[in-house]
Amino acid sequence: MDEVVKIINDIKAGNIKPIYFLMGDEPYYIDKLSEYIEDTVLTEDEKGFNQTVLYGRDATIEDIASTAKRYPMMAERQVVIVKEAQDLAKTIDNLENYVSNPMPSTVLVICYKYKTLDKRKKLVKLLDKVGVVFESKKLYDNQVGQWINRILQGKGYTIEPKANAMLVEFLGNDLSKINNELEKLQIILPKGSLILAKHIEENIGFSKDFNNFELLNALGSKNQLKAYQIVQYFSENEKSNPMVVTTSTVFGFYVKLLKYHGLKDKNPKNVASVLGVNPYFLKDYDLALKNYPMKKVSQIVTTMRSIDIKSKGVGANALPSHDLFKEMLIGIFS
Repeated sequence: MDEVVKIINDIKAGNIKPIYFLMGDEPYYIDKLSEYIEDTVLTEDEKGFNQTVLYGRDATIEDIASTAKRYPMMAERQVVIVKEAQDLAKTIDNLENYVSNPMPSTVLVICYKYKTLDKRKKLVKLLDKVGVVFESKKLYDNQVGQWINRILQGKGYTIEPKANAMLVEFLGNDLSKINNELEKLQIILPKGSLILAKHIEENIGFSKDFNNFELLNALGSKNQLKAYQIVQYFSENEKSNPMVVTTSTVFGFYVKLLKYHGLKDKNPKNVASVLGVNPYFLKDYDLALKNYPMKKVSQIVTTMRSIDIKSKGVGANALPSHDLFKEMLIGIFS
């Protein structure tokens, strides 16, 4: 994220603000920025007396302000980091007094995860004047693949499209989890390696034969036996293969296939752009396009909407996933 890079570059250049208010739904960037400040603003010798970490569940706004107002000892500045500050949501406005007149020799970092302040509030306006207000937003699923490529490129690695998509499918848009798994792979593989699907399968607990990629492949190629084997495995391993995730994935596949049918310009580059898929996977959509006429795809989309609602427990009388999967496949293959 460009804003994160800018904040880090400013700190490197010595343009350090007295307050950093880090908020938002994506904890990854909040953690990275607070860790960077914690690791770099003070020297190791200075940290002992001048670096303090507080937690929102244990501290009050008054505690934070009092700590922030202390003078540094044998150092140019002190660093005060407040983690899990969202626990102070009810009293966070009380920080206005300190923000109105912050201690110039203190770097106060507030980590306000999973929440955001109303930008119309006086507190936000005060923070904007004296410090940095950073909002860390969740990435959309279709943005995560690019993020993975960028992170790995910065560390001297590359990843094949299938392996990239497997990570997104397996871990969603939780950047912290994805980064943890990528770091494991970087320990195993030498710098400069191309991360392959087999590395994901072997090291991240991703079933080689029974996963949503293989299910979509079976559906697109009309391999009924394979599709039934996969959903049977999913039914027996519901914890690692939630029905809701599978129905959402299958629904998305057929919605994209419906769009594909309606495209006048079927140039691969245009198709990949409109469908929001990696060109690597277009061959799967090309095969499905031949196997499923537009009218049939429309029927499947309607069926999948019904299955999705039932999988969430709406009007289904708690049908077991096995029955719902069976209903789904009958709707697709009939």
